[in-house]
Amino acid sequence: MAKILITEFINQDSLNDLNRSFEIKFDEKLWEKKDELKEIIKDYDGLIVRNKTQVNKDILSNANNLKFIGRLGVGLDNIDTEFCKTKNIHVQPATGMNADSVAEYVISSSMSLIKKIPMFHHGTIKGDWPRTTIKSAEINGKCIGIVGFGTIGRKVADYSLKNGLNVLAYDPYIKKLEDNEKNYKLSTLEDVFKNADIISLHLPLTEETKNLINKTSFSKMQKQPIIINTSRGSVVNENDLVNAYDQNLISGFALDVFENEPIKKDLYERITSEINCILTPHISGVTTESNIRVSNFIVKKAIDFFK
Repeated sequence: MAKILITEFINQDSLNDLNRSFEIKFDEKLWEKKDELKEIIKDYDGLIVRNKTQVNKDILSNANNLKFIGRLGVGLDNIDTEFCKTKNIHVQPATGMNADSVAEYVISSSMSLIKKIPMFHHGTIKGDWPRTTIKSAEINGKCIGIVGFGTIGRKVADYSLKNGLNVLAYDPYIKKLEDNEKNYKLSTLEDVFKNADIISLHLPLTEETKNLINKTSFSKMQKQPIIINTSRGSVVNENDLVNAYDQNLISGFALDVFENEPIKKDLYERITSEINCILTPHISGVTTESNIRVSNFIVKKAIDFFK
């Protein structure tokens, strides 16, 4: 019987299904115990992780029996996929399984920030009653620029269209849209900066995308857009982002991912209750429903792989 190691949380019913087919070790805090993980990984045929477990060369060099890595999520920047190829280890992300959750986060954050709800909230609980001093708007008829048009980006576009938004899509690897995507417009990044009221980022973290949204980018944004990042923290230069808000180059931001997680003092000390922003701890893709879908998907892939 194959042995599988799970280092982060997983849906209980999915774990029960795994237990019927494999010998399982489950420790959702094991990602913190790097020395222990490095020592015991040699005994396992499969590994299931989320985003906190750093599956790097140091760990993989000891993984003599490892054949399968299941990622309970989408991004693979915590897994050395190139080294996995040299060891013939199959890496399986849960592509698309949390797309609805992320899309809901993007749209709900867009609505909240367009309507300045964080600012109204903080003003109200302070007793200021800012009913006329803060101006809000409607999302209907606004333009969203989606940077990165993969599975999640397309889902965000679908939700956006249903909520009355016009959609600009930018992805350097997509040259034309599908026939069923004629309501969207394939755009350049410059066009997104120029025309979007909301900019939503859906990119992997690579050398190309690191700090893609920076001081220069913000200077090109003509409509004081809202910035929403649910992809990877380092895609946005956080210091430049707060500066851009202070300089009225953007009108708000929602960050679910950060360069450092948990976030560092030098960032959160700059965030005051007067800022039109939402900060959340990497939860846009983690809901009760998406956890079930993601967990079931990876469990099925593991069972199929080891048949």
